[in-house]
Amino acid sequence: MAEMMLDKDCFLVSETDKKGLITYANEDFCEIAGYKLDELLGKPHNIVRHSDMPKAAFKDLWETVNSGKVWTGYVKNSTKSGDYYWVFATVYPMPNADERRGGYMSCRRMASREEIAEAQKLYKTLR
Repeated sequence: MAEMMLDKDCFLVSETDKKGLITYANEDFCEIAGYKLDELLGKPHNIVRHSDMPKAAFKDLWETVNSGKVWTGYVKNSTKSGDYYWVFATVYPMPNADERRGGYMSCRRMASREEIAEAQKLYKTLR
């Protein structure tokens, strides 16, 4: 498994429904994750979740966005080939007039080596 480094101009965007199923993914996300768009649509967003990520981080993410607030944090993701990449993620709840609809938007950018080191240090204390 090799680390994939995002380009400084790379900006990953995806949207999911309330259940976390992907409804949109931009080209940058597809490229770094190694999937074609049609392989991602309708799949759970955790298709890119890396096993090193503590469950506590995602518990916090879901509690935050489900309360209508924006979540930010560092995330280690897996690629289709088994490689990995780190991002700084911002996840936004997207309410809809129809309560049964709506979902979430995630925007991600490159994380610096220093940011990754700090996240790894923190994540070693969580599970």
